[in-house]
Amino acid sequence: MKINRKIVQIDEEKCDGCGQCVIGCAEGALTVVDGKVKVISENLCDGLGACIGECPQGALRIIERRAEAFDETAVEAHLSSSGVEEQSVPRTMPCGCPSTQIQSFVPEPGAPMKGPSDPGTQASALSHWPVQIRLIPPNAPFLKGADLLVLADCVPVAFPGLHQELLQGKAVMIGCPKFDDAREYIEKFAAIFKTAGIKSITTVVMEVPCCSGLPAMVRKGMDAAGASRIPMSQLVVSTRGKIIEDRQG
Repeated sequence: MKINRKIVQIDEEKCDGCGQCVIGCAEGALTVVDGKVKVISENLCDGLGACIGECPQGALRIIERRAEAFDETAVEAHLSSSGVEEQSVPRTMPCGCPSTQIQSFVPEPGAPMKGPSDPGTQASALSHWPVQIRLIPPNAPFLKGADLLVLADCVPVAFPGLHQELLQGKAVMIGCPKFDDAREYIEKFAAIFKTAGIKSITTVVMEVPCCSGLPAMVRKGMDAAGASRIPMSQLVVSTRGKIIEDRQG
């Protein structure tokens, strides 16, 4: 049944077929055909627009028109039949960018730090790649049922205890709330919270004013996805690398 609703529109003249939006669509509604992105079926597109921020050419936008109603049952059947849930996302995007290669791995145990002059004795607690918010697709396998750690990108430089105190056992996403696109972040978080079954969220920002918007972006993504009940904590790190605020909820 067709109704008036929001749905993605693709400008084929701008589209170069890189496939970034395909990975960004948690419903699997997009595919690349003959070098251009196409909507597989209208009822698979929820109109949320998580794919828009993935497009480097600005070829996607959300419009309102008559279209087949979004069908969650059809999405589940499509993902199951196409093997998306089991295989998750392509190992790398069609454009071949190595920064987007999806990897999950078990962190190796490391010896305790002996001192500032011997940093090589501490193993990394990182369990996946990539880590940039803009590069992580909502259906990345390491997000499923994860405790999510969202960091402003200055935090790893300032906070020396990141791996030991915060990163272990968490999926991490890093970005800059000042220089990156706020709307893109909100849409990405909404798509993740809608599909990934996130168990908890910890946001960590610097004490500087430009960092303060990141928790709000996460919260707006939660609201858009109807996931406001996910437990969320917020940490603030000083420019000298100390946690100066720990806020729950």
